[in-house]
Amino acid sequence: MGTGAGTDEGIGSEADIVLVGGGIMSATLGSMIAILQPDWRVVLVERAGELATESSDPWNNAGTGHMGLCELNYMPDPADRSRATTVAAQFHLSRQWWAYLADAGFLDDPQDFVSTTPHMDVVFGSRDVDYLQRRFQTLAGDPLFAEMAYSEDPAQIAAWSPLVMEGREPGEPIAATRHPRGTDVDFGALTKALTRIIVERGGQVLLDHDVRTLRQNPDRSWCVTGKQTRRRQQFTVRAQHVFVGAGGFALRLLQKAGIPEIDGYAVLPVGAAFYRCATPSVVARHDAKVYGQAAVGAPPMSVPHLDKRIVDHEEYLLFGPYATFSTKLLKHGRFADFFTTLRWRNVHVLLAACLQNLSLIRFLLSELVAGPKRRFMQLQKFFPAARSEQWELISAGQRAQLVTPDSRRTGVLQHGTELIVSADHSISGLLGASPGASTAVPIMVDLLRQCFPKEWDASWKSAVEKAIPDFERVRWDREAAENSLARSASALGLRRAS
Repeated sequence: MGTGAGTDEGIGSEADIVLVGGGIMSATLGSMIAILQPDWRVVLVERAGELATESSDPWNNAGTGHMGLCELNYMPDPADRSRATTVAAQFHLSRQWWAYLADAGFLDDPQDFVSTTPHMDVVFGSRDVDYLQRRFQTLAGDPLFAEMAYSEDPAQIAAWSPLVMEGREPGEPIAATRHPRGTDVDFGALTKALTRIIVERGGQVLLDHDVRTLRQNPDRSWCVTGKQTRRRQQFTVRAQHVFVGAGGFALRLLQKAGIPEIDGYAVLPVGAAFYRCATPSVVARHDAKVYGQAAVGAPPMSVPHLDKRIVDHEEYLLFGPYATFSTKLLKHGRFADFFTTLRWRNVHVLLAACLQNLSLIRFLLSELVAGPKRRFMQLQKFFPAARSEQWELISAGQRAQLVTPDSRRTGVLQHGTELIVSADHSISGLLGASPGASTAVPIMVDLLRQCFPKEWDASWKSAVEKAIPDFERVRWDREAAENSLARSASALGLRRAS
């Protein structure tokens, strides 16, 4: 890739923008700037020896292109579709940007990272069946959900997802929804493809470079300082703007930068594990991402789902996630990481959020004490005929669940992402977790608008409008939605599932 990793190229160098972290967020922002402003020098700094080793790694997430098609936690009230439709529109903007890159020749083969995989919900019991029916009725009138189908017929559900019905005792109330235009996304492959755009247009990627300090200069530029992890040699890059997309480490780095906008923010570390199946005879019979209803108190990342996954063009099944606990903020971090984020201005915020979410604490504790037999029983609720010898438990990523200060409740546990921008627009960062990867493009467009208003008004806005035609669309009608979805699907080589 021509990264400059393991060299002295980062020592004392200059950049227009430094991206801290080698995941999907930095790659998305860097690719945008490389195309919108090719004369700018973009430097991406990553502590690991390769890109996308944390949340963007394909085995550290379910790869769902989150579009609200199957995520029931986006609609706790089945009559309120606002968050589901917002996320649907945001993911569609991401698809449009990828489609533009493919059409313009910046991406070689989109099918290296995205493929059509229907999105389904399956629920059990009269209460959840009633909920799903009401949710379907609410979404049926939205153009972005128009192709969603609903059924309580076991034979139809078996046709959609044979493994879910195989071996199931008859008589239990069951319902399902299915959308044929869902996607599976390998965010690791996408991250690497986007980063190649940065390098090909004159940017630089510094691997094995661990950022330790962010210090602002009198002229509002920043000194990004750290150590090369292999050679233990210090490096410094001076930048006009810094973006911190370092996942669980983002809060700690923004705290070190000393910007007041981060005061009171905190994070809770939450880990995960998945069951993975690579048995061809099993994998070939499941072609969907099947989500269920979360347990009471469960965080959004713990909604159970049985997913088809495509990684390096190989098909697998994943089930989970199962909550795990560690005080690490990154999968490859240190056990002291969480404690380094504690400040006198955020401890009370964190405690208040925990007290307001005791059901979450109880859920996490119950997950931690669950043995292999109980964990596998959760899989068998979705796939009754599952055989334990065909599944392996794998460790997934660490998430830093965001806790924000609140004037009424002191602290609030957030189930999403939040963009932090300094008052002088010279430094920015992203905190939080899902559905961040799927909505990376609209988040980064918002960052461009906030942090670079001069460039935005001069030329970037018009260029973004051409690349992402719907980025300012407020209302959708059926024809506009169909045409827009069809255009991006064609450019990405996606098909409508039968």
